Amino acid sequence: MFKQLIKRANAVIEALPYLIKFNSKIIVIKYGGAAMQNKELTSSVIQDVVLLKMVGMEPILVHGGGPEINKYLRKNGIEPKFIGGYRVTDKETMRIVQKVLGEKINQQIVSLIKKAGGKAKGFYGKKGQVIKAFKYWKKDEKGNRIDLGFTGQVGGVRYRFLRKWMKLGYIPVLTSIGVGKRGGIYNINADKAAAAIAAYLKAEKLIVMTDVNGVLDNTGKLVSKVNTYKAGKMIKLGGISGGMIPKIKSCLYALRKGVKTAHIIDGRIPHAILLELFTDYGIGTMVEK
Repeated sequence: MFKQLIKRANAVIEALPYLIKFNSKIIVIKYGGAAMQNKELTSSVIQDVVLLKMVGMEPILVHGGGPEINKYLRKNGIEPKFIGGYRVTDKETMRIVQKVLGEKINQQIVSLIKKAGGKAKGFYGKKGQVIKAFKYWKKDEKGNRIDLGFTGQVGGVRYRFLRKWMKLGYIPVLTSIGVGKRGGIYNINADKAAAAIAAYLKAEKLIVMTDVNGVLDNTGKLVSKVNTYKAGKMIKLGGISGGMIPKIKSCLYALRKGVKTAHIIDGRIPHAILLELFTDYGIGTMVEK
């Protein structure tokens, strides 16, 4: 019994240098994937985020909800459509995206944080208008513009507004929905939204939760640390491919804009956030300059 207690004490001691180092630092977490589909993993993420706030850090949660959106679209007789990884968002799809992300998922997360002992403030769509957006035009191989409907890009972040709520002790919970100059609503890639928020707030860290271990080398082994040059080279040579590319590119963008480090972690692992931040070796891939 004493051996188990000593192990727990040692775990706390291992975390101590990181608790000191990251005190009062902003940690932006992109929450999505399997961690949103499993109740136990969801509880794990919420506990981690509340703990970060309680030990003096400033966590911000940015969430997507792709699988849930797809489910509701199909319920309404709409087949989800993507072009080059981007959702084609017509008027009805945007209505469902806003309902699922804002009225359902965002409010659920806020409620769970409160139940775990934290204070949370939800921001979605026009409510709060934290993310400024404009229409995103994708280009085909010939350079012609492809209309993706109400799919947008981040045009700015009301970071001072967010800081006010953080100073009041709240954990901001944001959807990846932005508002245009004329009040239009745009659906934004959640990885890009999280990276932009981290950049505008000059966050200490951006953490992107995925359904894989992190960046893997050509033998399938986890790459625990990679710099921006190597990451760019791996993309060019095909070492990073598929759905990992936009995640790495979001991390690289955040680093260029002043974020200290970015992390890609496996959200299927319970308490993945704590394990990445407070252990000497971490569990995912750290991207640094």
